[in-house]
Amino acid sequence: MQNIYTVAQVNSYIKNMFTQDFMLQKVRIRGEVSNCKYHSSGHIYFTLKDAKSTISCVMFASDRVGLPFRMAEGQQVVASGTVDVYERDGKYQLYARQIELDGIGALYERYERLKTELAERGMFAEQYKRPIPRYVKRLGVVTAQTGAAVRDIINIASRRNPYVQIILYPAIVQGDAAAPSIINGIRAMERQRVDVIIVGRGGGSIEDLWAFNEETVAQAIFDCPIPIISAVGHETDVTIADFVADLRAPTPSAAAELAVCDFSQLMDQMEEYAYTMRHLCERTIRASRGRAEQLRMRLKYASPLSMLRMKKTQALSLEERLQTAMAGRLQDSRHRLALYAEQMKGLSPLDKLSQGYAYVSDAHGKTLSSVAQAAVGDEISVYVKDGRLSARVTGTESRLWESVGQAR
Repeated sequence: MQNIYTVAQVNSYIKNMFTQDFMLQKVRIRGEVSNCKYHSSGHIYFTLKDAKSTISCVMFASDRVGLPFRMAEGQQVVASGTVDVYERDGKYQLYARQIELDGIGALYERYERLKTELAERGMFAEQYKRPIPRYVKRLGVVTAQTGAAVRDIINIASRRNPYVQIILYPAIVQGDAAAPSIINGIRAMERQRVDVIIVGRGGGSIEDLWAFNEETVAQAIFDCPIPIISAVGHETDVTIADFVADLRAPTPSAAAELAVCDFSQLMDQMEEYAYTMRHLCERTIRASRGRAEQLRMRLKYASPLSMLRMKKTQALSLEERLQTAMAGRLQDSRHRLALYAEQMKGLSPLDKLSQGYAYVSDAHGKTLSSVAQAAVGDEISVYVKDGRLSARVTGTESRLWESVGQAR
């Protein structure tokens, strides 16, 4: 009866066969690098290929110490190491311990040649780059209908702005038909008059991304009047389309973030602007009202009616002050007049006459104060309290009267 073996037994047997083959323990393989990935653990996973076949390879982090360059797609290298079987997957691969550059691969050489030619023609110049609109209403996407790239673009764009319209052109992004399909997609977006176009796909080998290194695709991107964002592969993948496009995004997800503004953030900014605007308007209105009130008061005081009113008030005040001053002056004058009257009253002849004295004058009304002023026979007038007496001098007698003070 034929023996039956487990999968592990068969893989272990094959591994032993590889281990016992001396040639496979130290082999040097020349090929072109493809699907090169640097793992977070430090290991490098890649594929070596030629025109007829491929072989999987790995270089562990402990062997990377002596690697003098960074591996990239399209490099022609010579890898030295051991070909062995990974029992778990039942796959053989080259465990590289040393890698040396062996010239540039055919695709990489073609890539560099076209890059240099287009740069000399000015297709990479900054003056030809169109600015990406800040607020996009219609977003055109030229990529494969299925895959992570289109899902990421739609999800992120819709999350950032649910009102943006996304127009998808389901392009072929790999193979011989990819370049014409991408070109048709760009021209279709032109006819749709979108605001910005994202052209790209997910990651892959240099062969998978080669359509974005074609001169015809680069020319279509350069000639497009609508701004184009190139989003091809991962951040480490750089294609000719990236250099020609108006903006390069490291990934399709990043392209969506660059193309579509964050609506919620925009609304927050608008609310902040509205608050600031209201505050400034209110402050301006308050200042204008204060200024208007000042001008109103100035106009009120400077108006002819106000001036007349003020002059009338001033005139009334002056009139009142004048009347008060005149009344004071009259009262003062009356008081002084009364004093003078009292003083005159003491000197008045009439007052003396009332006391029994008499006033004597000659015929001409001249006061007689001495007997020498009259002669016997002269007509004289004697004024008493209640009238005048006419008399004639019949005699004169001189006498010296003593005053009261002297009598004492």
